[in-house]
Amino acid sequence: MSDLSPEVATGPLVYLLLGAPGSGRREVLVDLLATGIDPALERPHVILPAGEPVQPGDESLGVSPPTRMSWDAEKRPLLAGAPPEDATHVFIVFDGALSPVDQLEAIKLWLLARGWSVARVLTVVNCQLAEKHPALLAWFDACIHFSDVVLLNRREGVANKWLSEFRRRYEDQCLPCLFEFVKAGKVKNPAMLLDPTARRLSQYFDASEWDGLDLTDVEIGESEDDDGKDSRPLDKNAIDPDDQPPVDPWFELDAAGRRRQPVPDIRKYL
Repeated sequence: MSDLSPEVATGPLVYLLLGAPGSGRREVLVDLLATGIDPALERPHVILPAGEPVQPGDESLGVSPPTRMSWDAEKRPLLAGAPPEDATHVFIVFDGALSPVDQLEAIKLWLLARGWSVARVLTVVNCQLAEKHPALLAWFDACIHFSDVVLLNRREGVANKWLSEFRRRYEDQCLPCLFEFVKAGKVKNPAMLLDPTARRLSQYFDASEWDGLDLTDVEIGESEDDDGKDSRPLDKNAIDPDDQPPVDPWFELDAAGRRRQPVPDIRKYL
């Protein structure tokens, strides 16, 4: 591998917002924009999911009208209109009805193509939904694995015992992300939540020397000849991990091309 350090991405601070439809992502976003951004110095822009209905107040998010992001059949992001060039912060709200893992995997290449990097990933948890449907625990596991901040919302009627057990599940795994409560659509310390210091377990969005390399058609093999002729393929399992691009466990595929850690289809529970 090369000893060259990866090129540092430039551009606006990018925040990814995960959560199911109805979890209160828009309310939290309004609060973050109102109390965590300095309007005299900063220009936030919002990207909303095209797959979710327009909500009252959407057009007032940020200092310019929000743009819409959709996903093609290959789960690649498509943007209807470019963010303003002077945007200092870009907030991307993911489609809550689609797999967060598919969207997270695809968004990295989209960001790299623009020279942008992720400041933080925030997950807004609909606690009522999570308590009602234990089968969705893997869905929240996936989101929280990539998150710097987890915001517990929609807690009305949710048992305290369930809340404690939900938090303890991740604290017992020593996840470094922050857990905060949302009350009436507001968070306690917006500036702290927007601090771009990474607190996520996943290193997927960290700068890497593999970033920007297209290995789609690259075959890895070995040969006893100096010119590389008569090479024979190497078993991927026999290759030194340091000589392979890192793969986050949530992106790993089995022999059939399916994710080793499947994410439930949340649409069945909405």
